[in-house]
Order: sequence, then C-alpha cells, then structure tokens
Amino acid sequence: MIGGETASPRVFFYVQHLLGIGHLARASRISRALAEDGFEVTVVTGGMPVTGFPGPHVHHIALPPITAGDAGFSGLADIDGNPVDDAFRANRRNLLLTAFRENQPDIVIIEAFPFGRRQVRFELLPLLDEIASMDDRRPLVMTSLRDILQERSKPGRDEETVAVLKRYFDRVLVHGDPTFARLEDTFPLAAEITDKVVYTGLVAAPPPAEPTAHFDIIVSAGGGAVGTPLIRAGLEAARSTDKTWSWALITGPNLPQSDFDAIAADAPEHVSVYRFRPDFASLLKGAKLSVSQAGYNTVCDILRAGCHPLLIPFTAGGETEQTVRAERLEKLGLAHVLTEDVLSPASMTRAIESALAAAGRPRHTLDLEGAHRTAEILRGLL
Repeated sequence: MIGGETASPRVFFYVQHLLGIGHLARASRISRALAEDGFEVTVVTGGMPVTGFPGPHVHHIALPPITAGDAGFSGLADIDGNPVDDAFRANRRNLLLTAFRENQPDIVIIEAFPFGRRQVRFELLPLLDEIASMDDRRPLVMTSLRDILQERSKPGRDEETVAVLKRYFDRVLVHGDPTFARLEDTFPLAAEITDKVVYTGLVAAPPPAEPTAHFDIIVSAGGGAVGTPLIRAGLEAARSTDKTWSWALITGPNLPQSDFDAIAADAPEHVSVYRFRPDFASLLKGAKLSVSQAGYNTVCDILRAGCHPLLIPFTAGGETEQTVRAERLEKLGLAHVLTEDVLSPASMTRAIESALAAAGRPRHTLDLEGAHRTAEILRGLL
C-alpha cells in the first residue's frame, strides 16, 4: 500500500531466456528497481531456472521451462531436451493466461517481443489478444528492449514487428543511452513507431561495493552455455603470461559440467575457477582487465566498475548485436576487441598483453541509471 490508502500499481513482467541469461538478468534488475519504487511486481519466467534470479522483492511465476534447440535458436526444447509439442505449448499458454487473470496488473511488460522471441508467440499473441479485448481495467502494455538489436535477414519481419507494436503496445522501452545507440541504428523501421519509443538509459546494477577479493584479470562467460572456447583460451593464456598475475575464470552456471571439471582440474595455482560469483561487479572494480563476451549486462557491469575490457563478441548463429556493441565501445576508447573467428590461446595472450599495456580506468558519460528511470517513466504513464 502507498500511504496506507492507495494500492501499489501492479506490474506483470514476462521474460523468456533461451540460451544465455542476459535477458533474465536485465529484467531482474528492472524488476528490483520497480519493487524498490513501490510497485508490486510479478515476474513470469519461461526459461531454465537460474539460482538468484529473478531475485528478491518480486513474486515469481515459473512456466514449464523451454530452451533453444541450439546456438542458432532453431527450435525449442523442454527441460529434458525433447522438442516441445502442441500439448506443451497449450499448457504453457493456459498457465500464462491464468496468471495474468489472477494478477490483474496495471502494466504488462514483455521482454524483447515482438522484436525478438517469436518462438513464443504461441502464448504471447493470445495474451495480447485478451488484453486488447478488455473494456475496462485494460493494462498498459510495454515491450522491454535492449539498446542494440539483432539484424533481421528474413523479408517482411520488420514490417510484422511494426504491425504488432501498433496493434497491441503502448510504449517501447529502449534500455539504452541514445548518445551511444539509437533504435533506428539497428531497426530500419523505427521512424514508424517514434511516438511509442522511450529511452531509459542503460540498465546497470548499482555501484558495486569495494572488492573483498582481488584478481588482476577476470575472464567471464556470462551464462556459460557457449562459453567453453572463451574460458579455455583464457586458461591457456594464463599459463603463458606473467605468473604473478592472479586470474579468476568465471564460467557461468550453464557451462557443461564436464567442461567445468576439466577446466578446474587444469587450472594452475595462480588461476581460480568459479561457476558464479555474486560479487562479480565488485571484483571488476578491483581488476586490471576484464575478458568477456560483449553482452549487454556484462558490459554494463564493466562500465559501472570502470574496469578496462577485452571483448570477444558472440557471433554464432549469425548474431550481430555483440559485435556492434563492442565496435562502438572500441571506437570510444572504452574497450579492446578480439573477434571470435580468430580466438585462440595465442591470440588471446597477445590481446591481453596489448590491452594491459594500454589499460587505464576508462572515463565515459553513458547513462547507467536505466532501471530506476524505468520506474519513473512508468509512474508518469500511470
């Protein structure tokens, strides 16, 4: 309750992660900021469970999980790796609609769709149709979008996205700093939805605490589902560089167990191996160099901590988003970049030595307050 009289506005936040955990992490940061601002937040997740997410202060509804059939996002599989069928889809759709009806939200936020996550339109379009048919108490409908989108190769896909936005959505929340990247940079038809677009700033975590442990070089692989080559190259680079440097390899929770065990067994004394570090942002604050992919959340953590990064953008399955982000940061003098196609222990060693030779504490003026700004925007719309 607000002031003991008015009910807190209710937010129904849908997020589906399929391969990594970036979408879930960003949605969790936003949800926490909304809850701290007095919203009553229900987060509906549809991916594999990840310890610690969506985090405290929110109500969590977990749909039967699905994941990408492969790194190219072709097909969907259930928690046992079996392709999902019509009965599975119908059950998820019914669970989602029931949760929406019981929640009676003031605002519905759908992460990525319709710009992405077309694989789950079997449940999202029925939800949007039900909302559109409501005569009274119709909630505001938002899409929650990262700053840089994946390039689309299929003809008509962008036109379809615009049609869905115009029919169902009130706002497009772009979680980026428009001085760094604008929606029209990666979405050709952005001019057709200008009236719906609101920039929130980048969704970074709050400033981290001082580190309680120290590592000179931190190699991280995000969720870890496709992180083995990066972590393995980091391990080999650690063998051939200055042995007085302390290293942390953070593999991510989704790295296959056999790969994690092999990497941990091979690590020399000056290299520590972890699946996950809840103090990751604090560790970055004390590190000389961060080596990672160029995912949205990791980059936000790096920018917040002021750590110099070496970025290896993820490109499997034709992914372009991380490459665009990394190249823009490099152009601003905020990162070194090593492309995935030439990643090897030798190339990583050279890139690390080059980055360390130039590394300082990069200065920037990018807006990192997107989580709290989102809460302010939603308050204003209500």
